Amino acid sequence: MAEATSIPAAVRASIGDSEFDRDTAVTRREPGVYDIELSAGWTIINAVNGGYLLAVIGRALADALPHCDPFTISAHYLTASHPGPAVIRTDTVRGGRTLSTGQASLFQYDEEGREVERIRVLASYGDLAGLPDDVRTSAKPPELPPVDQCFGPQDAPDHRPVPGSSAISDRLFLKLDPSTLGWALGKPSGKGEMRAWFGLADGRDADPLSLLLAVDALPPTAFEIGLSGWVPTVELTVHVRARPAAGPLRVSITTRNLAGGFLEEDAEVWDAEDRLVAQSRQLARVRLS
Repeated sequence: MAEATSIPAAVRASIGDSEFDRDTAVTRREPGVYDIELSAGWTIINAVNGGYLLAVIGRALADALPHCDPFTISAHYLTASHPGPAVIRTDTVRGGRTLSTGQASLFQYDEEGREVERIRVLASYGDLAGLPDDVRTSAKPPELPPVDQCFGPQDAPDHRPVPGSSAISDRLFLKLDPSTLGWALGKPSGKGEMRAWFGLADGRDADPLSLLLAVDALPPTAFEIGLSGWVPTVELTVHVRARPAAGPLRVSITTRNLAGGFLEEDAEVWDAEDRLVAQSRQLARVRLS
């Protein structure tokens, strides 16, 4: 089991009453249509973080579908999203006893006032609390040094490892394994790995929706391969396996193949009770020059 530790916060926020909950809250305009103001607090470089956007859409689908927990959610990122108003439109594809399936799209408006689709999602929802507790697995949690031997964005020499906005880092408790931080010192390992302790900076415990953020919140594995700059997500699929226990998460991300300007990132998220609570794979585009 992971070493006992906690996220430092003057006043710990609770699920339902935190900055993450406020910034992912959607307002139902009519059945299947939701309004939201995308917060600038979850931006990286020049765009809103993809995991935050997935949590926003995930919250709309939780309201629209008969089940509340995402089991699998696949998103295609069509164009970059920016802070400001957005509209989410959902549609129930099928409502079953144990699983319900829905689709959703997030739209914003361009300078001419035309609607632009940013993301399209297909997801299946269920009740994680109703799953059997039988586990048969060969997966093992990542081995990480204690939190006080890991490093976060605030420890960077210039506090700005990448150009542009890094507002999201102020909202995260992120402590990276030193063995995956060669890129920050100008000596990337070439291994394509990232590992970190993860949580929300205000101390809010994780839930299924925040797991959608966790899989996409670490620095890109491309940094440790020796590349820099924006690594936009093309497609991201997340499997939520269980409701996480209280306490910080451990996130491990690996890339085995970069070809043709695209790479995959495989993520695992483990909770404080050594349970694999989420997995993901994404395809991302990299700039090679």
